[in-house]
Amino acid sequence: MAYLPQTEHEVRAMLAAIGVPDVDSLFAAIPPDLRLKRSLNLRPALSELELTQHLEELASENQATHQFTCFLGGGVYDHFIPAVVDFVASRSEFYTSYTPYQPEVSQGNLQAFFEYQTLITQLTGMDVSNASLYDGASALAEAVLMALGAQAGRRRVLIPENVHPEYRAVVSTYLQHVAADIVVLPAPEGVLQPQTLHHALEQGDTACVVIQQPNFFGCVESAGRLAEATHQAGAILIAVIDPISLGILRRPGDFGADIVVAEGQSLGLPMMWGGPYLGILACRETFLRRLPGRLVGQTVDRRGNRCWVLTLQTREQHIRREKATSNICTNQGLMALRATVYLAAMGPRGLRRVAEACFQKAHRLHRQLCEDAGFKPLFSAPFFKEFAVQAGSSDEVAALLEGAEHEGFFAGLPLGRWYPQHGDAFLIAVTEKRTEQEMDHLVTILNNLRQTR
Repeated sequence: MAYLPQTEHEVRAMLAAIGVPDVDSLFAAIPPDLRLKRSLNLRPALSELELTQHLEELASENQATHQFTCFLGGGVYDHFIPAVVDFVASRSEFYTSYTPYQPEVSQGNLQAFFEYQTLITQLTGMDVSNASLYDGASALAEAVLMALGAQAGRRRVLIPENVHPEYRAVVSTYLQHVAADIVVLPAPEGVLQPQTLHHALEQGDTACVVIQQPNFFGCVESAGRLAEATHQAGAILIAVIDPISLGILRRPGDFGADIVVAEGQSLGLPMMWGGPYLGILACRETFLRRLPGRLVGQTVDRRGNRCWVLTLQTREQHIRREKATSNICTNQGLMALRATVYLAAMGPRGLRRVAEACFQKAHRLHRQLCEDAGFKPLFSAPFFKEFAVQAGSSDEVAALLEGAEHEGFFAGLPLGRWYPQHGDAFLIAVTEKRTEQEMDHLVTILNNLRQTR
């Protein structure tokens, strides 16, 4: 808050009303080892004018992302956002709205969420979508819980190492108190080999298999063959997808996925330093009752007019409390609205053009880096808009990325952060926003940095 109106007397009155002796007691639920055990390093009290000036000085030290040319990826991408997205999402009717528990006063929000669900099912080839979750990682964790609940007696979860490492970490956290075993499958060639999956499935007891398409390294998986092997073993296939890639790649519903999750940031959301973002979760009708989050349905009122309501709410915490299937009663609904406007504005043709531009530009830059700057591709598998290249060592990767940043380029992500065996490689993403001049400039910068080492 920019302004704190409560006096000390009012604070004491509120604490007394709720039966708490002091403000510190409100944080008793936080484990002691996670608390800061010293005073904050703050200046002595300042006047409002002095404080405002001080904060402006601190803010002036920040560098905005638009001052850099961004080739970062790994789940968050610098895609173009049409002006209509900001225009619609900034309208007060949407911008200040909360969870639409009362349909009679929330028809605009409910219709927007219904349209979101419709667009996501069309995009993914699934039967049903919820009205969004928090982000892609938590959506994957919820999908795994859905699969475990649907597969009584099966407790193994197979996840290849080329699924986003932070997504895998979130799944592991969710399953800490669930009787389940996470098995990480090797993918030394960048993609999951069907024979590796076959071997893991032969051990039985597998509830679900998770694949990412394209995967964290940007490689395109043989999704159809992996889906066939998964279903032959009686397991559920969960696909983590890049929504933009569906402009040219097969929909997960078409290659056999049972549950689909995605990070929706690329659908009209800025990079925003890590969030808030958008968790997409869609599935086949078989799993409808296990789907977490909100579902909006279309119906008619007593006058025969089309209207919208929340449906199947008995799954949710605000109705059944501890017996609920889902404890997700609200979310970043504004983020879902942005994705809805983006998809409606782009349409199938627009999405395909964006995907084709990403594909073509990524392959152009890949060719330049390998032929003109002497980098080696980390993997030989086909890729969409993201790829990894090798330098000489992890030290060289750090020097190259730091040097490029000084020149105004976010050149990529060092893979050693998550994969020590690939410490000499970094991941590059190319979106439709990148120009030929920017790519040429990046190649020149990296080439010059390598020659001066």
